[in-house]
Amino acid sequence: MRKRLSKIIRYASISLLVLLVALYVVFVRFSAPPSDKALMELFQTSPTPLTIAKWHFKDFSFRVLKTALNPAKPTLVFVHGTIGSCANFEAYMNDSTLTEHFNMLSYDRIGYNYNDPHPVQESIAFERDMLHSILDQLPNDNTILVGYSYGGPIALATRKKLKKVVLLAPAVYSAVEPMPWMVNLYRWPMTRWMIPKVWQEASKEKLSHRSDLQNFEKTWASTPNQVISMHGNSDWIVPLENSTYLQKQLPSSRFQLIPLHDAGHDLVWSRFEPIKQQLLKLKD
Repeated sequence: MRKRLSKIIRYASISLLVLLVALYVVFVRFSAPPSDKALMELFQTSPTPLTIAKWHFKDFSFRVLKTALNPAKPTLVFVHGTIGSCANFEAYMNDSTLTEHFNMLSYDRIGYNYNDPHPVQESIAFERDMLHSILDQLPNDNTILVGYSYGGPIALATRKKLKKVVLLAPAVYSAVEPMPWMVNLYRWPMTRWMIPKVWQEASKEKLSHRSDLQNFEKTWASTPNQVISMHGNSDWIVPLENSTYLQKQLPSSRFQLIPLHDAGHDLVWSRFEPIKQQLLKLKD
């Protein structure tokens, strides 16, 4: 009986180990930014052709995914969060109705590009200036910024006058910035090796985000733009209090909060339809 029990435990342990390794491999592959080839495969049936370009800012190069920029259409510029890439907005850039009415542009922030040798810059000011280098090539009065999660404060930090700024679950308020336990796996040198490179970069950005936000969060009211924030009331990663904080700072004439019932931090994907409908209201 003891032999049989020992054999069962051994086989169960091996099976559990194999499962954990398999889950880890899937986790790494899912979270890694896609290669250029894989990225274009995501858009092979897109109603509007998209191209990949390398743009430059200071000593950095970064990947830009965009449709042809028709001057008769407004341009949606998407800013991804932590962790993320330009592929995060696949559903929007593949949607026939949105591509009919908008130009589309999405880019990889430094540290999140495929095979990017550079670390994240851990600076909203750097990210804002890099975003400005993109906006300098677009007609600002016909450009709509869409910032998701950490991309929210980057979009909000711009002082360029734009057609509109749309925030999706923006992480803009340091007092309610949670620190997930998983970040400790990066903090601890003994376990850091277990973390995929792109998640190491995300952990660094997460750890510095709270203090960096304090340089900006009292200035949000000075934005020259009209701002819409869509936020899930079940978001525990970036709580709704971030958007209600903005609501207290900005006058109702320049700020609209759209709470999404039972939505979490994955609203970019899980609440595609209401976000799409809101974007379509901005086409004229």
